[in-house]
Amino acid sequence: MRRRLGRTVVVSYALAALLPGPGLWLRRPHTLPLGDTARISLHSAPLLLALVLFSAGLQVPAQALGRLLRHPRTLLAGLTLHLAVPLLVVPALAFVLHRTPDSDGGSGLVTAMILIVAMPVAAGATVWTGKGDGDQPTMVGLVLASTLLSPLAVPLTVRALAPLVDQEYADQLGRAASTAGGAVTLGGVVIPCAAGVLCRLVLPPAPLARTLAAVVPTALAGSLLLTYVNASGAFSSFLTHPRPLLLAAALAVATLVCLTSFALGRCAARLLRLDTDAASSLTLACGMSNSSASAVLISTTLPDKPHLLLPVLAYGLLQKTAANHVVGGRAARRLSR
Repeated sequence: MRRRLGRTVVVSYALAALLPGPGLWLRRPHTLPLGDTARISLHSAPLLLALVLFSAGLQVPAQALGRLLRHPRTLLAGLTLHLAVPLLVVPALAFVLHRTPDSDGGSGLVTAMILIVAMPVAAGATVWTGKGDGDQPTMVGLVLASTLLSPLAVPLTVRALAPLVDQEYADQLGRAASTAGGAVTLGGVVIPCAAGVLCRLVLPPAPLARTLAAVVPTALAGSLLLTYVNASGAFSSFLTHPRPLLLAAALAVATLVCLTSFALGRCAARLLRLDTDAASSLTLACGMSNSSASAVLISTTLPDKPHLLLPVLAYGLLQKTAANHVVGGRAARRLSR
């Protein structure tokens, strides 16, 4: 699956468009009985996201983290850029959309993009780095650092950008910011990632190897299933109430923001004169945001705005396409030497 990751992602999106029913069923909460009276409500999307992040943490060697701390230039540059991208890109996007004939001045699209680019570095970036044999320790360090900072960084970024949208969306962004700084980010992102790192530290070599052999491919399949589940929600809303103009606008906006983010990462890597491996990690960290977490956040805090999943869907596909281009171009340059 990892060798054909780009194709399998496209298949996940195609299945969501052609057969969204199972994905919609998985999106709904399901109650699990615990004894005679106790019940627990399970949501598949946060659980799948936690699995992906646990796998990312499990693949972090302690020695590699030590090297990153001793030589943190690429880590700090990638983290700074990832945090700065929303503040650089979203105001320019809002300026353009406010001049369109859209009734809300593009506030819906701007809201969706804020909730995408404010998220930590996508855990899936580690999969793409592994596909291209890139600087995996730096990539994992960037995922961990941005994730651990997210309870503080996500609410601050969202609240800083909320004045760019109209009052209705600003109020909803305020509620989303509170949620992002609480259980969604802590329980769904920080804890599973930290649990993976802890398991890596405490497991003996043989059990660790068996755990990695089981968890890593399972998490990769879980990532594809999560893509299918989120895409099913967006496609279902679109197929029930087709809005071609909104789809075209979502694609245009997601393309603009995604390409700009990747371009900023590539330019920064050149300015810092990083080697090819580190440059690839920096570019991916700058361009890849955790769109799965964005979709979960929108689904839980803005359930009356399912159309906001369209930009998330478009951005998720575009950033995976761009990541495939980054690691593919890097592999081609390595072979040409």
